[in-house]
Amino acid sequence: MVSVATLPEEKTVESRRGEVLRIAVIPGDGTGPEVVAEALKVLDAVAKLENIQYETKHFDYGGEYYLRTGEVLPEGALEELGKFPAILLGAIGHPKVPPGILERGLLLAIRFHFDQYINLRPVKLYPGVETPLAGKGPEDIDFVVVRENTEDLYCGMGGFFRKGTPYEVATQIAIYTRKGCERCIRWAFEYTRKRNKKRKLTLVAKTNVLTYGHDLWWRTFQEVAREYPDIQTDYNHVDACCMWMVKNPEQYDVIVTTNMFGDIITDLAAIIQGGMGVAAGANINPEPGGTSMFEPMGGSAPKYTGLGVINPIACIAALAMLLEHCGYPRAAERVQKAIQIVTGTKMKSQAAGKMGYTTSQVGDLVVEALGAV
Repeated sequence: MVSVATLPEEKTVESRRGEVLRIAVIPGDGTGPEVVAEALKVLDAVAKLENIQYETKHFDYGGEYYLRTGEVLPEGALEELGKFPAILLGAIGHPKVPPGILERGLLLAIRFHFDQYINLRPVKLYPGVETPLAGKGPEDIDFVVVRENTEDLYCGMGGFFRKGTPYEVATQIAIYTRKGCERCIRWAFEYTRKRNKKRKLTLVAKTNVLTYGHDLWWRTFQEVAREYPDIQTDYNHVDACCMWMVKNPEQYDVIVTTNMFGDIITDLAAIIQGGMGVAAGANINPEPGGTSMFEPMGGSAPKYTGLGVINPIACIAALAMLLEHCGYPRAAERVQKAIQIVTGTKMKSQAAGKMGYTTSQVGDLVVEALGAV
């Protein structure tokens, strides 16, 4: 049996006296630095309100660093990042860097090196935010996807035979281990219990076709479920999940799924919650002393770089997730409530250039709203 790390509890004033929250900041590429600046602005404000001591250290990794040095991460970079319990990432992606270099060399390198085996994606429709789903509102779209983050097709196993010829063969091997499945599933059960809403956990896989790896997921899910009789369980094939997520999103509470399928369905989920501009996520190592990474899902959006029109809400929401994970749920809730005030009463749209405010002004509005919650 795989043990699961305890979910963080709120720190009291006494328990955090003298404690400093240390955050590594990677602003990254494109509009990443702009949204990170607003998240840090909000962090400074909520830290003063909640008496949180913190310090940050910036790292200039990303496309420009790669073009300047020829390396994605310098020697010793991961060891240096490992000194921090949390990383706040802006965005990775540069038009002059071929696809895959930064993703594998930075994002996946961090996930695998720090064994960030939980990818956590809240799917919440904020007040005032439009969804393409007719007749659905914030009360209907409020669930979480727990995605296994270190196995499946992302392990990089495979290769080519006779590459570049008419007889070329390419293989990409999906890897699933009992340990990897169980620790993710068990964490999802614990999270569902703590979330304390519908107390319903849905496994999303494709057991009717992927009869080996997904059979392992199914059997592990059933075995672990016996230890959580208070949690209602369900199962969806991934294609059915895509259908139900659009038709009846209110049926979901927490979804647990594989790495590849999680990657796909969370992009669909981002659209129904209003777009990438409001979607935040976390790559979590739940173990004591682990390093976790928090980021907006929208990418670097290079065409908007420097224009002050990009939406910082997702990065601010990622900051709230960071605070929650690091043991400051009251501060995290305060940031979330401030976000909802701003989306519900101030912003005209969540689309870049259509918000009714600049990037910096949206950050200012969230800071102002913090005082009202």
